[in-house]
Amino acid sequence: MRRDGDDPRLAQLRTWLAALAPAHALALETIRPASDDASFRRYFRVDAGREGHPSRIAMDAPPPMEDCRPFVHAAAVLRDAGVHVPRVLAADLERGFLLLDDFGSTTYLQRLQSCAGDDARIDALMHDAGDALVRMQAASRAGVFPDYERALLARELELYPQWYVERHRGVALDDRARATLHEAFDRLLANNLSQPRVYVHRDWHSRNLMALEDDNPGVLDFQDAVHGPLTYDLVSLLRDAYIEWPEERQLDWAVRYWQAARARALPVAPDFGSFYRDFEWMGLQRHLKVLGIFARLYHRDGKDRYLADLPLVLSYTLRTARRYREFGALAQLIEGVEAAPPGAQPDAVFPRGVRHGF
Repeated sequence: MRRDGDDPRLAQLRTWLAALAPAHALALETIRPASDDASFRRYFRVDAGREGHPSRIAMDAPPPMEDCRPFVHAAAVLRDAGVHVPRVLAADLERGFLLLDDFGSTTYLQRLQSCAGDDARIDALMHDAGDALVRMQAASRAGVFPDYERALLARELELYPQWYVERHRGVALDDRARATLHEAFDRLLANNLSQPRVYVHRDWHSRNLMALEDDNPGVLDFQDAVHGPLTYDLVSLLRDAYIEWPEERQLDWAVRYWQAARARALPVAPDFGSFYRDFEWMGLQRHLKVLGIFARLYHRDGKDRYLADLPLVLSYTLRTARRYREFGALAQLIEGVEAAPPGAQPDAVFPRGVRHGF
């Protein structure tokens, strides 16, 4: 970690924590990075200075790039819904500092990987994650979180051509290719917006779920919660960008979720086939977005660790696009992008007439 003189935000955070140290038994000399993040937020762990007291997490969310208020609001809403989220123990909203419960350092991703081959333990973990998701959704009310409306969903889809196709793959898109994308995007948006609306975490996946002994899982990174499509978070969990499951297991877990959601009177489709189609189409929106986000994290923000996860996200995207006749043209376009050398001209990637007839 850099010295405080080279890190003014860390120096300010230390000063703020010093005033809290007596009440929370903080040993300030133990402060150290706790986790990496895809945003401007940073997290530090601080051990307790007295026996019997827990360690804490300090969040640094520098204004104006970050705003702690949505985090504090979402933490209260989700805790009231029965979701195990960190308590906000102290806050300086103007300067962007929070003191939080510490859920440890074992993510779902680490625990699931350590359980490889033990289907019963994996099923138990996934059941806990699905049960917590249903609890959150069952508490949903309009007007509590921002609406996951068409403009936001559409902006997310545009990350694919802007950051993945043109910037990362270096492939030019002509008017015909853009028309193919926009036709597919319109189909996806119509489906996404027709789904029942619930609280949506937006990243209910294995790096944001913490494996705990009690009240599992601990849920992090919820500050971007919205009110939107019911299948969104289930896609995040079952078609995780960081760990892959056989499709038959995804299907089994999706059925279990659907049954639990019906038992809680959530507005899922009464026919599982219709529900699963909505799940897949929501997944196609999410994975096109994630391809763009991971490319942007690399090219704009200099974070290259997400590049290793691109192949899995791309396989989800192509698998779904190929499965539905409505997205046949989109599948061909994606295949053309993947086959093209950097700097390829549109006609070399998308021969005229290839994408017609769908």
